[in-house]
Amino acid sequence: MSVMDSALRESLKSLRLSGMLETLDARLAQAHGGELGHLDFLQVLCQDEITRRETVAFQRRLARAKFEQQVTLEEFDFTASSKLPAAQIRDLGALRWLHSGESVILFGPVGVGKTHVAQALGHLAVRQGAHVRFAKTSRILADLAGGHADRTWDKRIRELVRPDVLILDDFAMRQLGASQADDLYELVSERQGRSLIITSNRAPSDWYPLFPNPVVAESLLDRLINTSHQVIMNGPSYRPNKRPKNPTDKPAKPTIT
Repeated sequence: MSVMDSALRESLKSLRLSGMLETLDARLAQAHGGELGHLDFLQVLCQDEITRRETVAFQRRLARAKFEQQVTLEEFDFTASSKLPAAQIRDLGALRWLHSGESVILFGPVGVGKTHVAQALGHLAVRQGAHVRFAKTSRILADLAGGHADRTWDKRIRELVRPDVLILDDFAMRQLGASQADDLYELVSERQGRSLIITSNRAPSDWYPLFPNPVVAESLLDRLINTSHQVIMNGPSYRPNKRPKNPTDKPAKPTIT
């Protein structure tokens, strides 16, 4: 290693440019071999640093999203059911709804892949630089209830308002209490102009009776439903296709006719 190379390495350490440090040996070899000119050498080193920072930022956003599983739309089996609206789901993958501040409602029977698609759309948003948060609706309501108890409600709801995309999984599973309904109203109101992704086993038209106060239900749900892309996911359960195969299972014997 030359004195100049050593000095460059120390300078990069001082500037905390670890992306450049990681590829420095390879880039120096290219430069010494005549593959890179002075400007090319500087450019590729800068690009190495940019790539490292983008990767670190992506991993940080991914961790903060708190997905149950890191799944993608590319992994989803659209052939699992002919009733799945594949074209509509793929169109949502373009994320135009996110850039417009709109929301997505995925509803249908248990096991058809609603949570997979919700998390996959969230993963796409993370890849595009958005901040995403995934949570079961029941856990969010429990968290906000805890905020009433210890007087941290304002702080807790700010944390839920902040993400560009908030995924509420298993929405409208059961009857809501008055306080829960009020918390949901405040959350949706505060997130006006920021996207939600909601999964539910019930159609949006069946959500209204779950709210104890019809005025709150009308105000909250009309606002939410009218600014959302509604996706009806139907068909047989997607879960058996994802179930691990038992290595001891024997293939069925062919029937002789």
